[in-house]
Amino acid sequence: MHTLICGSMAYDTIMVFNDHFKNHILPEKIHILNVAFLVPDMRREFGGCAGNIAYNLQMIGGNPLIMASVGDDHQPYASRLSNLGLVQTYIRHIEGTFTAQAFITTDLADNQITAFHPGAMNFSHENHVMDAKNVSLGIVAPDGRDGMVQHAREFHEAGIPFMFDPGQGLPMFNGEELLDFIAKADYVAVNDYEGQLLCERTGRTLEALAKLVKGLIVTRGSEGSIIYSDGQQIEIPSVKPEKLIDPTGCGDAYRAGLLYGLINEMDWRSTGQLASLMGALKIAQRGGQNHSFSRNEIDQRYFEIFGNRIL
Repeated sequence: MHTLICGSMAYDTIMVFNDHFKNHILPEKIHILNVAFLVPDMRREFGGCAGNIAYNLQMIGGNPLIMASVGDDHQPYASRLSNLGLVQTYIRHIEGTFTAQAFITTDLADNQITAFHPGAMNFSHENHVMDAKNVSLGIVAPDGRDGMVQHAREFHEAGIPFMFDPGQGLPMFNGEELLDFIAKADYVAVNDYEGQLLCERTGRTLEALAKLVKGLIVTRGSEGSIIYSDGQQIEIPSVKPEKLIDPTGCGDAYRAGLLYGLINEMDWRSTGQLASLMGALKIAQRGGQNHSFSRNEIDQRYFEIFGNRIL
């Protein structure tokens, strides 16, 4: 059976400015800002939440199906997915648009100026959950607003359990809308900041929200994560990475571990530990999809850290 991953496909263009923004942006002239930065270092990464989650889930040995919208410039991504053996049946090409993409300029102090163009992502509602076959689990990850609402409703109506992962899309929804997502979902995954915002918008505590789902997962970076389920709080330690290079896509790698554990009916502690390991493997490489491990290598790392095998 497959896991249907509804979310964004995107290109990330990262540029490095070999100076500090503060030396070129004058506070007293901010009202007539007109600056240009020479960026001799630039790279383009494959990203987007759906792409990243599917990449990691495939690595573990899962069966992901991506449901996303892409633009006229999608061919390089399509070639990559083909080489990885990832099914593209439910990736829709929206003519006359660009694939969603972020343009990120970073200075020497790691300050960032980012411009994000949603492009084809705004048409994600043209994809329908019921079109996918042999799906036993799903996730609604950050995507176009209408698409997220629609896919949550369609998962619920089809009786397919799914995870609500609002991510950076959370600010698009008010408290009532977020409670509706949670009422339909079986699982919710947020980071600690998103968890706080979720509580503020809904007027509920994490403990209260956890009672509405089978599992509420809150990641806390180097402090590990907490899984709320059946009135319990399961503390999952972070896995020490070999290197701390780039956190981009760590949350998506973590969610792939969660999805693998859920579809294979693993207990929550083992599921959280696998998710934590996936995040640690990712953070040692730049970009969301440049880490590469075999299923056996992941299983061996899990054994070395936690003392048993799960894959």
